[in-house]
Amino acid sequence: MATRAPASTLRQIPSGIWMLGCVSLLMDISSEIIHSLLPVFMVTTLGASALAVGLIEGAAEATALIVKVFSGVLSDYLGKRKTLAVLGYGLGALSKPLFAVAPGVGTILTARLSDRIGKGIRGAPRDALVADIAPAHLRGAAFGLRQALDTVGAFLGPLIAIGLMMLWANDFRAIFWVAVVPGVLSVALLAFGVKEPQTHTGDKRVNPIRRVNLARLGPAYWGVVAVGTAFALARFSEAFLILRVQQEGLPLFMAPLVLVTMNAVFAVTAYPFGKLADNCSHDKLLVAGLAVLIVADTVLAVGSHWSIALVGVALWGLHMGMTQGLLATMVADAAPADLRGTAFGVFNLASGLALLAASVMAGWLWDRHGAAATFHAGAGFCVLTIALLIHRLRNRPASGAATR
Repeated sequence: MATRAPASTLRQIPSGIWMLGCVSLLMDISSEIIHSLLPVFMVTTLGASALAVGLIEGAAEATALIVKVFSGVLSDYLGKRKTLAVLGYGLGALSKPLFAVAPGVGTILTARLSDRIGKGIRGAPRDALVADIAPAHLRGAAFGLRQALDTVGAFLGPLIAIGLMMLWANDFRAIFWVAVVPGVLSVALLAFGVKEPQTHTGDKRVNPIRRVNLARLGPAYWGVVAVGTAFALARFSEAFLILRVQQEGLPLFMAPLVLVTMNAVFAVTAYPFGKLADNCSHDKLLVAGLAVLIVADTVLAVGSHWSIALVGVALWGLHMGMTQGLLATMVADAAPADLRGTAFGVFNLASGLALLAASVMAGWLWDRHGAAATFHAGAGFCVLTIALLIHRLRNRPASGAATR
């Protein structure tokens, strides 16, 4: 029966995937308590401009994605994913106290870069570990489940931040201290609750970035990299969503509601769309996600009240649910098993550079031409990405999972 299929699929997903999802959930609670308040904290308390927010957020997120290339390559070389993942989650946890004591924007930048370096170290090995643990026929569902649990944390974090803002009269710094606790719990759960598959615990591999190995990342993989890079240009830091909704009149203590809304939709949709990706064209599903992002950008550009802007935020969350696990699945399907860490790393390097450019451009457009120009530009890059995907669909091979 169709109604019983989701439960059956969930029962088939290995316990290691559930553990990795809970690790992500705890770290996202920690991170999103801070990140849901950070743009407002920087602008209202530290006096930062929108361009400064864009530079800090763009540099931070791009750093995470760029670092992934090195951690991914190293995880392939060593054949060990978990050690690097623990190191990355540990660095993320250690960065959290810096936000609470930051006297100015410089310390915030240091904290964000440290946090994102940790994310970069853990990201590619963790994604490769998911691909290693999950059976091939459940890979989309496994990535979707991990993403869904991750996003539950991203939903709970801002909710906690709202409650504490109300309870503690907008005391940003005290709330930032609370974020330290789930970060530490996340590291402990990964260290003691996740076992690495035996296939990656002892085999030392040759250098993954040798020309002969990189040549094995064929046209299908590089096509996914091109699409992911264009897609990153269509997106920018979620800090601008928070600033946009607050600009339309959202009360200060309710600022985390923006990420609550986005991540609630993201969490609900990530697993169903991840499961759908196992049975449909990846490119067509990505086109649908980009179309949703165009609508989200349009609503955010023209909305004249914070409640309308929140509709755009919800649509942004829907596009995330449709595309984020999907992109990871496309990379995993297109890459050889022993080069998945490298494949995720290179993919994230290209995406990271594009995301940095997108966030800096978003901040510059916001300061010079207003918020609407920022979101119109994002919609324009969506159109370009859709054109690239249509080209892929017209020229794809007749068969092959990597190009479904």
